Amino acid sequence: MLKIKFKIIFWVFLIAAIAAFVIFKVQSKDSGSQVIKEIKPTIGTIQTFISTTGTVLPKNRLAVKPPVNGRIESIAVKEGEKVKDGQLLAVMSSTERAALLDAAEGQGEKVLKYWEGVYKPISLLSPIDGEVIVATTQPGQIVTTSDAIVVLSDHLIVRAQVDETDIGRIKLNQEAIVTLDAYPDKKIKASVEHIYYESETVNNVTIYKVDLLPEDVPEFFRSGMNATIDFKAEGRKDALLLPVEAVRKEKDETYCLVKQYSSDIPAKRVVKIGVTDDKNYEILSGVTTEDTIIVTTKKYIFPSAGSSGSNPFMPTFRRSGQTKK
Repeated sequence: MLKIKFKIIFWVFLIAAIAAFVIFKVQSKDSGSQVIKEIKPTIGTIQTFISTTGTVLPKNRLAVKPPVNGRIESIAVKEGEKVKDGQLLAVMSSTERAALLDAAEGQGEKVLKYWEGVYKPISLLSPIDGEVIVATTQPGQIVTTSDAIVVLSDHLIVRAQVDETDIGRIKLNQEAIVTLDAYPDKKIKASVEHIYYESETVNNVTIYKVDLLPEDVPEFFRSGMNATIDFKAEGRKDALLLPVEAVRKEKDETYCLVKQYSSDIPAKRVVKIGVTDDKNYEILSGVTTEDTIIVTTKKYIFPSAGSSGSNPFMPTFRRSGQTKK
């Protein structure tokens, strides 16, 4: 009886092993299948970019400081306000005047007004046309000659950090797109205003600073904002384009598969490529818009819940014309 049970168990395991082997072979055979599609080279524009990061900064940052120690009597501007050259920013008293006025105040308003007229205050004027970016000093605050009463900016720029391997591709007046981290949906057009000659080392990488001037400075621009900059590099108009998946590279050879109407087997055609935007290649020679290109790409398909005899973790492929279940 034991022998019979043993034989039954043996045959069950043997049949299961054979079934598993057959399924494996079928899946292995199917794994060599590929989705095949036919496309035509197209004529279009291809644009490459150099991407890096940067910061919004004032082009020229000017701190207005008092000529003597003293006390702020009034502030005439606020942050974000546009000012003109010679415009009043603040009024202050020297230490001596402040002490004299404090003493006169205790002697009555008539005496106070007399000394206010005799001992004139100091007016702080804007030396440039610009924008107030810092105005945190309050009336009554004691200040010294090292304190900034108001900070001005002539205009805001974006300062980019460009790797030394890319700096040779950056030119004056080159167009760029600026995207602020705080406003990722806003694309701001800018152009290269200045390329610095002295390098800096940041995290063991040599970089050069590049200043970009926005075409229109948005109201939401703030000094210190982080930004992503995409410099427009090489570009081609009316270029012959093929998707990157249609172009193959083996050793020193670049080619694509061209459909042959006299045979089911596509021809291997060597092509010369130009620039790429990571989606398309510029094709300089080898094919024309008249050629039909064969594209083969493997697809992973997870089986439906009702399927049986398949492993959901195994790659499955489908042929052209088949649809997912």
